[in-house]
Amino acid sequence: MPGRRAARTTALAAVVAATVVSMPTAHAQPVDEALKAYTDLTREAEKLSQDHLKAQSDLSRANAIVVAATEAEKKALAESEQYRGQVDVLTTASFEGARLNNLSAFLTSTSQQDFLERMQAMNIIASDQNAAVSQMAANIDTAQKARTDATKAAAAAEKFAADVSTRKVAMDQQVTAARTKYQSLTVPQQKALANPGPTVTVNAPPGAAGAALSFAMSQQGKPYVFGSNGPNSWDCSSLMQASYRAAGVTIPRVTYDQAKIGRAVGRGEVAPGDLIIYYSGQSHVAMAVDSVRAVHASTEGVPVKVANIDSIGPISVIRRVVG
Repeated sequence: MPGRRAARTTALAAVVAATVVSMPTAHAQPVDEALKAYTDLTREAEKLSQDHLKAQSDLSRANAIVVAATEAEKKALAESEQYRGQVDVLTTASFEGARLNNLSAFLTSTSQQDFLERMQAMNIIASDQNAAVSQMAANIDTAQKARTDATKAAAAAEKFAADVSTRKVAMDQQVTAARTKYQSLTVPQQKALANPGPTVTVNAPPGAAGAALSFAMSQQGKPYVFGSNGPNSWDCSSLMQASYRAAGVTIPRVTYDQAKIGRAVGRGEVAPGDLIIYYSGQSHVAMAVDSVRAVHASTEGVPVKVANIDSIGPISVIRRVVG
């Protein structure tokens, strides 16, 4: 009997020990939850990266408006000064005795023909004077409007600059959080994310869409880096922009603007080269390879690769850039 009790005790201790070893600690995160947390962090980091790029684009446009408005003001003022000189000459002539009226022409003419000629000359001078005054006033108005536009644009640019700074701080914090979470993943998880899979080859159709697709496909295996603009690494939207640039077509830099170009097509109409914008916030983009697959720069830790269109995320809109 004592031997049986000892055996049962030993067996029970082994079960308890195995149970304790298999249970996660209070602070450990299950492997699948850690991967999901990383995915969520990178998705938010990608959105903030696109927000930052959009703010930079808005700032560039605002600064360009300031420059254009300032130049318009300078031009209008220069032209007004040109007409001011003409008005001053005519005004001085009138002040010094060149009376521009019919009576003056009649009293100083020596014949009927001379009178008619003087009348015609007076009318021309008076017309020129009126035109010069009107043009000078119009140019001054144009200059004043340009100055107002420049002032407003400068204020907008200042606001956008502050927005760029704010969004960059938020983006940097989120990217740091995502990269930190990546380091907490297991080695097998990191290897699985980094696996580009087999290189996919396709016969791209003719035309710009096919040329863009060929470029995108040639980038398979290159790394994703938040905010990167190539050529050795990409983010999702820079890959799309570069692909169409290689095809001779200019498209915007950020997903929000890429979601507005070309024309919308339905899921059943998707064709090679179409841009597929994902998520309600339109923060990710891929390029259709065919009706089933798309090539995209997914997120940090994952190389440019081909995936099932519907597996990437919920589709917001599909845009056909050309055709």
